[in-house]
Amino acid sequence: MSSLKGKVALVTGASKGIGAAIARELAANGAAVAVNYSGSKTEAEKVVADINNAGGKAIAVQANLADPGAIGPLVDKTVRSLGPIDVLVNNAGVYDFGPIENVSPEHFHKQFNLNVLGLLLTTQAAIAQFNPKGGSVINIGSVAASGVPGGAVYSGTKGAVNSITLALSKELGPRQIRVNALNPGMVETEGVHAAGFIGSDFHHKAIADTPLGRIGQPTDIATIATFLASDDSKWVSGQTIQAAGGARL
Repeated sequence: MSSLKGKVALVTGASKGIGAAIARELAANGAAVAVNYSGSKTEAEKVVADINNAGGKAIAVQANLADPGAIGPLVDKTVRSLGPIDVLVNNAGVYDFGPIENVSPEHFHKQFNLNVLGLLLTTQAAIAQFNPKGGSVINIGSVAASGVPGGAVYSGTKGAVNSITLALSKELGPRQIRVNALNPGMVETEGVHAAGFIGSDFHHKAIADTPLGRIGQPTDIATIATFLASDDSKWVSGQTIQAAGGARL
């Protein structure tokens, strides 16, 4: 894989789970990384310490991306500390499942304000301070974009991410900015454990429905994201990449 040495990456929602794994993998390949977090300061600082102790360069930057006013300062601090951005990984997100009877304006906005509007505004702010040579935007979506029971709102946000990815790839291509969506299936993260999915019927069904015979690990997603960040994928844009071990919803 091409080295990311000299590149600057901003990874949102990177204090744990998939985001933390991506931040670590990008740094291991040479990128300087801004590790964004909302409330998990201790976990974000651990990711930064792990990267710096391994000889890399990283900083932690707090910002709740559901708050539009927090996004500009996040990007500004990243650029002041590390330099112009080459890679943006839009990983920050939230999910809240429930039947249609439970949908409310609060339920809707909790997810759309972060998963969709936050992604758009972060991209808007970041590309204004991208390296003039271009770069890579990686939107972390979900296979749930195809629709899951009890997930009408969450699936809607991830379907929107797919559409946004394609639209922005066309809009930003002339600026040499590539935009791709990386859509994981079920991945074993702290959040999945906290939600009680591990060991559940849902977990066992996910394994049974996955040709490769297991659910994903954060590093499975991180290595693909690193490929999309690198020059090895310089001719890849506007793509929605399923990362689910062959599983299809």
